[in-house]
Amino acid sequence: MARALIAAPVIAQQPGAESQTLAAIKRIETLNPRLNAVIALDPTALDQARALDRQRKARGPLFGMPILVKDNIEMKGPLPTTAGSLALKGNVTNRDAPLVANLRAAGAVIVGKANLSEWANIRASNSISGWSAVGGQVRNPHALNRNACGSSSGSGAAVAAGMVPAAIGTETDGSITCPAAINGIVGFKPTVGLVSRTHVVPISHSQDTAGPMTRTVRDAALVLAALQGSDPADPATAEADRRRTDYAATLSDTALKGKRIGVMRFADGFGTDAAFTEALETLKREGAILVDIDALEGRDQIGGHEIKVLLTELKADMNAYLAATPASVKTRTLADLIAFNKVQPRELALFGQDLFEQAEATKGLDDPDYKTARATSLRLAGADGIDKLLREHNVVALVGPTMPPAWLIDSVNGDQISGGGAGNLAAVAGYPHLTVPMGNVKGLPVGLSFIGPKWSDALILSLGYDYEQASQKRVEPQFLDSIEAGAPIAPLLSPP
Repeated sequence: MARALIAAPVIAQQPGAESQTLAAIKRIETLNPRLNAVIALDPTALDQARALDRQRKARGPLFGMPILVKDNIEMKGPLPTTAGSLALKGNVTNRDAPLVANLRAAGAVIVGKANLSEWANIRASNSISGWSAVGGQVRNPHALNRNACGSSSGSGAAVAAGMVPAAIGTETDGSITCPAAINGIVGFKPTVGLVSRTHVVPISHSQDTAGPMTRTVRDAALVLAALQGSDPADPATAEADRRRTDYAATLSDTALKGKRIGVMRFADGFGTDAAFTEALETLKREGAILVDIDALEGRDQIGGHEIKVLLTELKADMNAYLAATPASVKTRTLADLIAFNKVQPRELALFGQDLFEQAEATKGLDDPDYKTARATSLRLAGADGIDKLLREHNVVALVGPTMPPAWLIDSVNGDQISGGGAGNLAAVAGYPHLTVPMGNVKGLPVGLSFIGPKWSDALILSLGYDYEQASQKRVEPQFLDSIEAGAPIAPLLSPP
């Protein structure tokens, strides 16, 4: 019996770039007051679209697709790149990051900037994901009092709400995959080095990457194909052109058949057991051979080394970025940012900047302790982590639940997260990680993660595509004030 496929991308249903862009703008204007997912619309978006419609030459693979980019990514035009901070409200560089230029070359229309966790969630250990001083608090479209996760919270919420078919997020550790899973969409963190990081506000040159956040795996593959490419200004991308792939063309709804897949039992639980069990049954029906993996030695040691790397690189990379910003930006170093925040009541009203202060105290990229930390974290997550698991269990990829369901927005205590999957391994190693909707927990969406070795991006997308087509688990948001206000919870809260 033929399988019913998930609906075709939005771009295939709307003929002109201008009509697609107008529709996206109207949806954003209607929905954003409730979600705070978009910091600003680009006033040149309709001009971009009309220029595309006038083109006589062959149209690109993303022709007319309205896309939001996270507001730590630079683009031409009048909008500043703020990273959510009031310190960068004057950061109008009027230049496209290479990844944005690549999207435009493929025919996309950049309609605006998505809200985010300020400074991509690296300012404080007790932060509220999805909050920025510039954009306010992003809200989850499934339940408006729930967190949208971070740091690409606005990108995830906007796509889930149907404002745009695609948005660009960035990830250092979980910042694409967590908001994608919690908002019930597809998110793909590619191999570090596949997509340029030039003109993106940095945290860590070891772990930072941009990637697509979409409603379907096919759309993620289309957008990734446009994003990829070598950039002389970013040495990490030296191999990207040689790895160039038409990811949509490699998708197959039989990709799982006969594949040995490792099940990360050491990274499951946190309320997702029923959905995960059902997902594993789907993988088996698609012909996958599942191999349980109960433990990963050394996993608990990664975090301590990772934070040393992130804070050291944050200071070095942020100082370099700020030094090259326009003269209108008065904060030229991380130390300047710390001082700025202290005199801006809005910046520190909800949570502090202890991570910024710890980063400022680091000793630089020549510090032997930093170098040891990077070598150790990379080994534990890569060679002795993902690579070892794949080799010893003779599997081609790993699966596990991405994150727990969305937690409540808590402006007093900060994020209250009950657990997390194994995405940290892929983040530290720089390996690809895809999350695909795997259903819901009491009405809140959760995701299934697919993780593979370096440069296995095409394989991971195809495995996820097969699962997506077989499961069809994406849940449309209901925009409830709270999950307790709707089925299945509301009836259970009243006496029988």
